[in-house]
Amino acid sequence: MQKITVAKGDGIGPEIMNATLSILEAAKARIDWDEIEIGEKVYLGGNTSGISKSAWDSIRKNKVFLKAPITTPQGGGYKSLNVTMRKALGLFANVRPCKSFHPFVSTKHPKMDVVIVRENEEDLYAGIEHQQTDEVVQCLKLITRPGCEKIVRYAFEYARLYKREKISCFTKDNIMKHTDGLFHQVFKEIAQEYPEIKSDNWIVDIGAARLADTPEDFDVIVLPNLYGDIVSDITAQISGSVGLAGSANIGESCAMFEAIHGSAPTIAGQNIANPSGLLRASVMMLNHIGQQDIAELVKNAWSCTLEEGIHTPDIYKEGVSQKQVSTTEFAESVINHLGKKPKKLLSAEYAKDVKINIPTYERRKPANKVLKGVDVFVDWKGKNPDELAEKLTKLNRDIKLTMITNRGVKVWPEGFEETFCTDHWRCRYEVGNGDPAAKSSIPELLGNALQEEIDVIKTENLYEFDGVRGYSLGQGQ
Repeated sequence: MQKITVAKGDGIGPEIMNATLSILEAAKARIDWDEIEIGEKVYLGGNTSGISKSAWDSIRKNKVFLKAPITTPQGGGYKSLNVTMRKALGLFANVRPCKSFHPFVSTKHPKMDVVIVRENEEDLYAGIEHQQTDEVVQCLKLITRPGCEKIVRYAFEYARLYKREKISCFTKDNIMKHTDGLFHQVFKEIAQEYPEIKSDNWIVDIGAARLADTPEDFDVIVLPNLYGDIVSDITAQISGSVGLAGSANIGESCAMFEAIHGSAPTIAGQNIANPSGLLRASVMMLNHIGQQDIAELVKNAWSCTLEEGIHTPDIYKEGVSQKQVSTTEFAESVINHLGKKPKKLLSAEYAKDVKINIPTYERRKPANKVLKGVDVFVDWKGKNPDELAEKLTKLNRDIKLTMITNRGVKVWPEGFEETFCTDHWRCRYEVGNGDPAAKSSIPELLGNALQEEIDVIKTENLYEFDGVRGYSLGQGQ
């Protein structure tokens, strides 16, 4: 018997969770559960994270969490519970299968069967933002080798276990050569360890366009966090309905399973919500805990219900659907179909007594790290970069001013007067002879900048790693 933690959530959450649990009980799933309260009531009770210590204790003890949607109150000060849980519990992989159920659920892509594997912890979702000048704010995009290796290896392990034939990698490394470039490089490295699985890579914009047009060309797609968030919603929608999609959030020790849709407060309490997303998430949970026999029973019963045209209002369509039913009636129909297999939809058959290999990260030997200079970011209200350069060259020592950029575009030397500039300037100082820069050069430079009344708002050291430049050039270079 597997102990899990359950949260019924807010809005339609209690209705769809009760429906899901009734089906799992009828299918004789070998689970028992602790129920916790999270979400709106906890937020409004004064807990800005939306979850209590006792709820955390339950999740960490049981390791498996089935979660209904929650409502985050409007207004400032409330943290995203999903983001908090993913980071706190190390749930590095978000897995979202998106399959069409044509002709029983309306879709333009009847052959679609795509799994999105999204990195879940870093990228822009690190949430590190600063206002640096009157006109400029920044958000740091953090991509790490451990994060890349874990998510890419998990995608290949998932493909191997579920007999998927190809993995595609979506990045924007033609622009973000170091962050997205690292993700792409790790993908190429790990793909070599799985020669039986095909692999390809796409620039994310054309990849997403191709996915929306011809999703049957894709099988498994692995992406960094932000792209994965966007693309997984697109994929779920074009498969037929976001309301049908469930997802898994997988970590080395804990896992969370949920529907991808929100709490839909406008229809809460009306007994019309579709429990399919949460039910499909529970099927992923059953596979995760090694109860593939129950997962098959539930998935096949659900497919039979769809085939017979027994649909909730969100997917009901005249000429396709046979009967419009409530949340509880839909659950009852799934229960009545337990033990049956669909006739047109693919019957679920899962490999028994196997679990996916959860990757761990092994740190590599440190690279030879050499300081080459510093980018000094300056708040300056002037408009002529030549005037700023005249002030900044007074700071030259062994590291000398070589470039000024504004919003990533080189404006000195040889800038264009047509380039629009804000009050936020990146000023690059580098050694000119190829030797390492002295570490004392940077604090000396900053001290001199203070004397010259130059408003330095941040710095970024410039390094080479094993002889490879670890920093970007400016546009125009």
